[in-house]
Amino acid sequence: MSTERAGILLVDDMEDNLTALEAVLASLNEPLIRARSGEEAMKAVLRQPVALVLLDIRMPGMDGFETAAHIKRLDQTRDVPIIFLTGADDDSGYAFRGYATGAADYVTKPFDPWVLRAKVGVFLDLYRKGREVERLRAEVQELKRRVDERT
Repeated sequence: MSTERAGILLVDDMEDNLTALEAVLASLNEPLIRARSGEEAMKAVLRQPVALVLLDIRMPGMDGFETAAHIKRLDQTRDVPIIFLTGADDDSGYAFRGYATGAADYVTKPFDPWVLRAKVGVFLDLYRKGREVERLRAEVQELKRRVDERT
């Protein structure tokens, strides 16, 4: 199984929230990439592959819903799972809108650190398994090509 390290993009306009997310996720030993806005998040996902995006909904400028829509619109990032993070007192329609935008999950703040870490761990595992399937598919295609050349 591949041990490829998978970046986790943390998107929040509040420094304290980013610091809290880093503290919760540090034990996963994966690169944690920070973005303070939707615009920064878009640059980050285009610069490097990410396994998962943790995305705050309420941000100035491009909010989380708009950011998610842009991420899902691009071929190279459309399959990246997004977990929306939002305050518990936010509009109850946010969850529906989040899932409709393509979110894989929706977590309210304050969140349980153990639950969030477990959810992120599942998505990292899925990412690694997907990379392994791609690697094996390429190997099979190469073997098939070699067999075809001999016949």
